[in-house]
Amino acid sequence: MKDVREYLEANKDRFINELVELLRIPSVSADSAYKKDTMAAADAVRNMLEKAGADKTEICPTAGYPVVYGEKIINPSLPTILVYGHYDVQPADPIELWDSPPFEPVIKDGKIYARGAADDKGQMYMHVKALELMVNTNQLPCNVKFIIEGEEEVGSVNLNTFIKENKERLKADVILISDTSMLSMEHPSITTGLKGLSYLEVEVTGPNRDLHSGVYGGAVANPINILSKMIASLTDENNHITIPGFYNNVAEVSSEERAEMAKTPFDLDEYKDHLKINEVHGEKGFSTIERTSIRPTLDVNGIWGGYIGEGAKTVLPSKAHAKISMRLVPNQSSEEITELFKNHFESIAPDSVKVVVKPHHGGEPYVTPIDIPAYQAAAQAIETTFGKASIPVRAGGSIPIVALFEKELGLKSILLGFGLNSDAIHSPNEHYGIFNFLKGIETIPYFFENFSKLKD
Repeated sequence: MKDVREYLEANKDRFINELVELLRIPSVSADSAYKKDTMAAADAVRNMLEKAGADKTEICPTAGYPVVYGEKIINPSLPTILVYGHYDVQPADPIELWDSPPFEPVIKDGKIYARGAADDKGQMYMHVKALELMVNTNQLPCNVKFIIEGEEEVGSVNLNTFIKENKERLKADVILISDTSMLSMEHPSITTGLKGLSYLEVEVTGPNRDLHSGVYGGAVANPINILSKMIASLTDENNHITIPGFYNNVAEVSSEERAEMAKTPFDLDEYKDHLKINEVHGEKGFSTIERTSIRPTLDVNGIWGGYIGEGAKTVLPSKAHAKISMRLVPNQSSEEITELFKNHFESIAPDSVKVVVKPHHGGEPYVTPIDIPAYQAAAQAIETTFGKASIPVRAGGSIPIVALFEKELGLKSILLGFGLNSDAIHSPNEHYGIFNFLKGIETIPYFFENFSKLKD
């Protein structure tokens, strides 16, 4: 595919500049203050798909933010690849920890710094530019469809309905997604598994108002103290989750597979140095790689209550809150885990407080078989552009829609991501390597070519 590489080299600066412009749009789906910007991002993506060569593009309304649909059907009898991505991004908070404004992209040290650079605008846009490459070099070997949503970062709450109502339109042979990471550019990998997710918010209420901590302290329950103890009790001294029934359906990984996982290139000292930590932490009896891939977890994502402003205010607060997520592994159900958590958390609350558990969103775990033609097509594409074989790995992140695709459309998903764990997604100073961005654009056409041949 010499023409593809030549086209990429001739147009790479333009591709980067276009991505920078997309990253300027603060499409934060979780914050209604950014509604107009998030809608603008949908329009921008539709226009970009049209310019890239899609014959049909459409802004499809949902009960929330719209889905951008596009397609290029060259022959109905040929295979069809359905590309999924999202144009919404995480909130940029805390803003003060960014070295540069999150929506004013900066390129330095070969990386683009901006919110959404790696998750998922940079990776999604690789597919738009790969379409342009294949169309303009007459090397598009099969049909392609796009669904780019605007609510992935808030649980894809309306995509389920869209998929159910558009099954005929979304007919395809495989789904291709770039919203995951590689081990490194020296050790290219393909994600074969994603964790499920149960995400909740808890509220603990004590007295009917904030109280003077001297007058009432020691006589009235402090919701922050109570909440802290309740959260601490959710794991034991071995960092094992204590919710009754939590591990009942966890798929145990064989010793042989664990031995293969141990061969994954991983430098623990480098890992700790990158994060500036003295030691790793997690469930006893499992390695760092295993903890982040094949074992379920529970984490507090935010906690607040009382007075947190400058100076002192000695109050005994009326309420305390926390946001908690549980990452799930194969055979665990997000609905079941959410219910188990709710029942347990309410049961351990003392009578001195009231507890409310509010489920937010969830998703199911997913594993891609490595013996299917689509995975082989991806592995061959990586080997062509990187010059070495890829490594199959399971990831700790969640893309709730992937399991839904298989349930509703009967399609397997290939997770062909080009990010890195060091890209600081969901964190201040998120970034995406320009090399990764361009390598993705180069690799995707090979997947199309390989899949078309293998499908035959």
